[in-house]
Amino acid sequence: MKLAIVTAFPPSKVTLNEYGYHLVKHFRLKEKVEEIILITDKTVEDKHLDYEGEGCKITVKNCWEFNSYKNIFSIYKAINQTKPDAILFNLQFLKFGDKKIPAALGLMLPMLFKMKGIPTIALLHNILEQVDLGNAGFTENRILQRVYNFIGTTLTKMLLSADLVAVTIHKYVNTLQNKYKKNNVVLIPHGTFETPPQPDFSLPAGPKKIMAFGKFGTYKKVEVMIEAVEKIRQRTNEALEIVIAGTDSPNTPGYLDSVKEKYAQVPGLIFTGYVDEKDVPVIFGESTVVVFPYTSTTGSSGVLHQAGSYGKAVVMPNLGDLTDLVRDEGYIGEFFKADDVNSLADAIQNIVTNDAFRLELAKANYEAASAYPMGKIADMYLNHFQSITRKKHLSESCLLTGDV
Repeated sequence: MKLAIVTAFPPSKVTLNEYGYHLVKHFRLKEKVEEIILITDKTVEDKHLDYEGEGCKITVKNCWEFNSYKNIFSIYKAINQTKPDAILFNLQFLKFGDKKIPAALGLMLPMLFKMKGIPTIALLHNILEQVDLGNAGFTENRILQRVYNFIGTTLTKMLLSADLVAVTIHKYVNTLQNKYKKNNVVLIPHGTFETPPQPDFSLPAGPKKIMAFGKFGTYKKVEVMIEAVEKIRQRTNEALEIVIAGTDSPNTPGYLDSVKEKYAQVPGLIFTGYVDEKDVPVIFGESTVVVFPYTSTTGSSGVLHQAGSYGKAVVMPNLGDLTDLVRDEGYIGEFFKADDVNSLADAIQNIVTNDAFRLELAKANYEAASAYPMGKIADMYLNHFQSITRKKHLSESCLLTGDV
């Protein structure tokens, strides 16, 4: 199979770039895949195709840009030139831009290639029906929220014109099937990027690191975490560091700089900036607790799967998609009330002062992460592509023979 994957890809800062990296990493090792056509966004630096070992050929087409009105044409042209046997889109609603028209045009592509007869799967990481538009940084205006919901419904209908739409949370399947009356929605779990050999779960010497990882400023705000750790320092003798690993959300440029200025007097506060793929194991490995300082959720959490794969205890708000992941995939953590400093301080303190409890959480999360390695997820996609191809061939045969 010659497989095209449409995705952002490191060193891109566009959302889902890391997920794209691991999709390609694992698809390239499958015998069924002869070549991967990486349809990706333009970056100043070369793409990070730093995979170890043998694998299939990867052809890179740097052909689209965030917020470009030309993406629909450039991607269409790249697909026509390379002639893949199947296409996988790695999507969320703001994948191609945070402006309405570029975002919408990009999301039309799965429908167009389905019409061309190319087996097409759209992996949709979030659905607008489950997003709090205010907390997620879209808009607080109720009239604009209705506009976004109308646009989102229209775009979802277009995405559902693909041969298959894959979602990562069971609730999403039910929501889409019930609202849109479509039977081409399937659950394919998010998957765990890496599943290292079982760690010894020990901690490095020195202060215990309380870490948050991601793109911050919209529904991921670190003030509550910083203030919670300050409270724990007042209550206990624990030596603690606060690690903010990542960058601003594209919707909130300058957010982390403002946090640095506001909390300049707080000791042991570390901002790592962008974390390169090779440094991710170090960041997680050194952490005692991974905190999710979210006020809302917008899909399955890649960070939770990463935390599990490195055997880490987690602290999460009891809301939305995080709660669903805990129920569906077996992750566990200490919960807190979203945006509540005291509640978060209690949750973190329960872990950093009780090593037996930390180990219980860490081991359970490693076990949950190990159940869905990305290699297994890649196989699920390939099986669905084979099923789509068989149905197309059967349909064509019926048309030729008149047996309809």
